[in-house]
Amino acid sequence: MIVKIYPENPNEKQVARVAEVLARGGVVIYPTDSVYAFGCSIRSPRALERIKQIRGKKETELAMVCDDLSHIADYARVDNAAFKLLKRNLPAPFTFVLKASSKVPDKVLERRKNIGVRIPANPIARALVAELGCPMLTASVKDDDRVVEYTTDPELIHERYGALVDLVVDGGYGDNRPTTLVDLTGDEPEILREGKGELKW
Repeated sequence: MIVKIYPENPNEKQVARVAEVLARGGVVIYPTDSVYAFGCSIRSPRALERIKQIRGKKETELAMVCDDLSHIADYARVDNAAFKLLKRNLPAPFTFVLKASSKVPDKVLERRKNIGVRIPANPIARALVAELGCPMLTASVKDDDRVVEYTTDPELIHERYGALVDLVVDGGYGDNRPTTLVDLTGDEPEILREGKGELKW
């Protein structure tokens, strides 16, 4: 199933329809401010396992998508310096690595102590999380044919993955650049991957 949602003004009924699929433990593909991504509710361990199977990796590093900074503080440890940096840069195409709190399920962490967090500058992604009422877990839709390329056309994504997920959100063409990855777990912020976001210090 594919659902068209326009990012300029996400339709509330369509957003609610997708959020209901997520709340029932479904897996969706949705647009972000960087690449298209798999998404599921943080409360659904079964959906998390499905994403791992689809991606064909036993260990899949997942980021957590929130709709505002207060949700991040619920699931990760954020000191004052980190909070100021997050506030200055979000929403935007960043994944910030933070120390996870006890609210993050063990199955998400897979023996790690850290979690990547995102607030995308994409109204569809944030509307889905707000309607769902809890963070989404997310992993990029990567094109296996080329390690560094990402699938950007939602119609082609649906052709390839439509039978494996419950729903694909068509929010227009995606980008093929990943997020900028920033580690905030040490004494100083460290950029682990240069991506689409330009960090404001």
